[in-house]
Amino acid sequence: MREFIGEEIVRGEVVEVDRETSTEFEAASLMEKYDGGPIVIFERLKGHECKAVSGVCGTRERIYRAIGADRDTYCARLSWAVKNPTPPKVSEEASFVEVSEPPSLDRLPVLRHYEKDPGRYITSGIVVARSADGSFQNASIHRLLVLGKDKLAIRIVPRHLYAMHKEAAKRGEDLQVAIVIGTHPAVYVGVNTSPEFKVDELWVSNALMGGSLKVAKCPDVEVNVPSEAEFVLEGEISKDEVVDEGPFVDLTGTYDIVRKQPVVKVRRILRRKDAIYQAILPGGSEHKLLMGIPKEAKMYEAVSKAVPSVKGVRLTNGGCCWFHAVVSIRKQAEGDGKNAALAALGSNPSLKHVVVVDEDIDLNKAEEVEWALATRFQGEDDLIVVRCARGSTLDPSSDQERILTTKLGIDATIPWNKPREKFMRAKIPF
Repeated sequence: MREFIGEEIVRGEVVEVDRETSTEFEAASLMEKYDGGPIVIFERLKGHECKAVSGVCGTRERIYRAIGADRDTYCARLSWAVKNPTPPKVSEEASFVEVSEPPSLDRLPVLRHYEKDPGRYITSGIVVARSADGSFQNASIHRLLVLGKDKLAIRIVPRHLYAMHKEAAKRGEDLQVAIVIGTHPAVYVGVNTSPEFKVDELWVSNALMGGSLKVAKCPDVEVNVPSEAEFVLEGEISKDEVVDEGPFVDLTGTYDIVRKQPVVKVRRILRRKDAIYQAILPGGSEHKLLMGIPKEAKMYEAVSKAVPSVKGVRLTNGGCCWFHAVVSIRKQAEGDGKNAALAALGSNPSLKHVVVVDEDIDLNKAEEVEWALATRFQGEDDLIVVRCARGSTLDPSSDQERILTTKLGIDATIPWNKPREKFMRAKIPF
């Protein structure tokens, strides 16, 4: 992470906040001010010795640079890494073991972000867990609510870590975990790619980094974590203790509901001597992009199997990088637009609305997409409505108890039975 930030400083992509800043809302307000822009480094946090950083993955371009890709190649790069996970080199040395402390979470500059937050949230924690039978490890990002000096509440959705926690509980065991805070941005992207169960996400991250990721074994937990991590919290997820977790501001910028969630008991805090705390603003650009960009790669792959030529896909900012997508295709037959829309909707259960456009439309420009809707779309013929489909718990307009929603596929491509020139913009020949 430090090397990457150093390169971004040279690019002029970093802002340093020199004044003393409170972790109670003030730092979050500055994160919001610079959201979607430069990396922000907080040099002095009130009551804390270490620095903090946010926005490392706050723009598409920085994420592209982190994984060695650009806007035209990133989907292929991510898909390749998921299919070719590469075991990292195991190092005998690790930066995160320079200081070992008993659990005292109040010494970490964990931020409080929004007015109704129930407390301070760790938002950049990568939870690395070993399966109950010891055969594989898993890495994923989870929000963590500070409950005291040695306890956290963890939000676990029904995916890989959830299954591992349930299996450990069946055995009557707590699930041993290490929580990583502060590491290279490609690691954060890699752990969000959702490979098959039992594939170590850190192997995907290593593939994205060209094999340069090094990991080291934690002293008391049987997992490997990035050797250059800033903080590592060792502990376990309780097999049976649960507490209220939330409300938390999620991708929508609105508060998620309160749920009963497991408790993490922290046994030890490991860190660098001059550790830098990494924070992600809930509902901000960094949060959305880390969630959305890996999903775009899956969508691109799915649509490519449905139509001959896909020019690009985008989960839009206005759709929280989660609910709304635009797909650009080179249409070769009537029906391609609808097939592309159905494939996109099937690639991600949380996707709610998708607009398919022709290749002449810039999917990065909302005004051009709207123009395609205005001039190339007829609701009676070009609208697909799918009722009572699996949706997302984050959508406040959906049936959040049954997790059901209505999905729309919109074919805003040029009709095949009309002259193409009727739909093309006029040009000035000068």
